[in-house]
Amino acid sequence: MLRFLVRRILGAVITLVIISAVTFMLFYAVPRDPARLACGKLCTPETLELIRHNMGITDPLPVQYWHWLTGIFLGRDFASFGHCDAPCLGYSFVNREPVLSTILDRFPTTISLTIGSSVVFLVFGVGMGMLAAVKQGKATDKIASSASLIASSMQIYFVGTLALYFLVYQWHILDQPSYTNFSTNPASWASGLLLPWLVLALIFTANYTRMTRSQLVEQLSEDYVRTARAKGLSSRKVFFRFAWRGAMGPIVTIFGIDLGVLFGGAMITEKTFSLQGIGMLAVKSVTTSDLPMLLGIMVITASFVVVANIVVDAVYALIDPRIRLA
Repeated sequence: MLRFLVRRILGAVITLVIISAVTFMLFYAVPRDPARLACGKLCTPETLELIRHNMGITDPLPVQYWHWLTGIFLGRDFASFGHCDAPCLGYSFVNREPVLSTILDRFPTTISLTIGSSVVFLVFGVGMGMLAAVKQGKATDKIASSASLIASSMQIYFVGTLALYFLVYQWHILDQPSYTNFSTNPASWASGLLLPWLVLALIFTANYTRMTRSQLVEQLSEDYVRTARAKGLSSRKVFFRFAWRGAMGPIVTIFGIDLGVLFGGAMITEKTFSLQGIGMLAVKSVTTSDLPMLLGIMVITASFVVVANIVVDAVYALIDPRIRLA
């Protein structure tokens, strides 16, 4: 296990370096003048020159990237902003604040949205998939499969807008979506995020229902499951000890990827409900051409996905005894 983790961590570092290099090239090399792009419409010659100086675009592109990369581990000095302590992802051209501190300030909203919705769609999605697999071919299976098909075809911005209009503004069943620090008021934290949790979980619940059902139906038809039944084991023991354990692999894989992506910001959900998370920050950075912020968000999001994949590979060895990590 230790050799596996060391090897995967080294591979993850190389992957992140490649991703950051490609992203840096796209953001800083493709535009004809990145400084003017970051300066915006109301740009004075003085501001433009200041941005060029801060971005270091007078240096060759590899030198620019090296300065940015070493800033993550050693910190970096800026003419206008002073010293940026490691890990330094640069300064935003919009709020003139460190990129990393801005992202960390938005992260509690995103992690609250991710964890809450993940609990909902895992419980309901996997639960409905298990029920549909057990009741294969019956009315319960047909209802669950039809409902998941309909839900998976819906879009968050459509469902979210309808839910806001009816559940919040018209019927006053749920509170206006907002974020409150959990340590300050847990009840307000949960009530403010309940509607975004449900809407975001709706799409994922449908996907996990279909995936769980298909995997369990396949496992229940395997020879080793039929052998276990022939030996007289109870249906409950056969289901959970053999079929369910064999079906968990693909579910864990997809959940790890989904979780990593959600930690990087659920853009449509945050935009729909005006939640100031990483996703909303990414949208604003695009509209304002805030290149340092966009680069930082890309690296952070990629890091979550890479770490999630490492965790998923390690979990495989726990749920499937046939897999050994060297």
